[in-house]
Amino acid sequence: MCAISKSFNIFGQFDLKVYARMLFPAPLIQGTLIKRYKRFLADVELENGDVIVAHCANSGSMMGLKEEGFKVWLSISDNPKRKLKYSWELVDTGTTLAGINTAHPNRIVADTITDGKIPELTGYDNLKREVKYGKNSRIDIFLTSEGKPDCYVEIKNVTLSRETGAAEFPDSVTARGTKHLHELSDMVTEGHRAVMFYLVQRDDCDTFEIASDIDPIYAAALKQAREIGVEILCYDCKIDPYGIEIRRPVQIVE
Repeated sequence: MCAISKSFNIFGQFDLKVYARMLFPAPLIQGTLIKRYKRFLADVELENGDVIVAHCANSGSMMGLKEEGFKVWLSISDNPKRKLKYSWELVDTGTTLAGINTAHPNRIVADTITDGKIPELTGYDNLKREVKYGKNSRIDIFLTSEGKPDCYVEIKNVTLSRETGAAEFPDSVTARGTKHLHELSDMVTEGHRAVMFYLVQRDDCDTFEIASDIDPIYAAALKQAREIGVEILCYDCKIDPYGIEIRRPVQIVE
């Protein structure tokens, strides 16, 4: 989607940009985080003093993103069937805005591939999302083109940064992530192409590495997958309260 943005950003600077990015359907609402609990819930105090419960679409630990007093941004749904009309979208980490909603990365990456802005994934005629494969799984993005091996792309949302400038994944043990690595490896063994795509939903990190101390099993599975031929890509994002766009490749630390 090509969007023209003419606005003041959160730092009071004037922006005029033309680019492809995921736009939030309506202006986000700012608030202050009180607490995140039960994984998918967060209490937030709005600027008018009201305290609301927001849906938190993130099953990870959200290490470094859930401190009381952090500034957050919420979207509002007008769907009367939703139990919670607010959704937590962004958080100010103190150095950047980070996108915590794990429902967005698949769409962001798919749109950027379609726009031809991921050089490693260009040259395919067809892109499908959520295609069944492996052992009762769905691949995030499935790329095909006549005369080329099928390409399976799994996407992971990255928000963890324990050291300045360094992004890490995962932020908690992920048995599901390990399962996906094994299934990608199986696709390579069958003669297809398989890519693990890490999307860093923040723009203050220059490097990316696996947090092997948090999940050594995942780290070992990734090492094995790479030896088999699974490829790794990592890109970061430019984020503001109006939308999210993929910005640039991030250096992967072995």
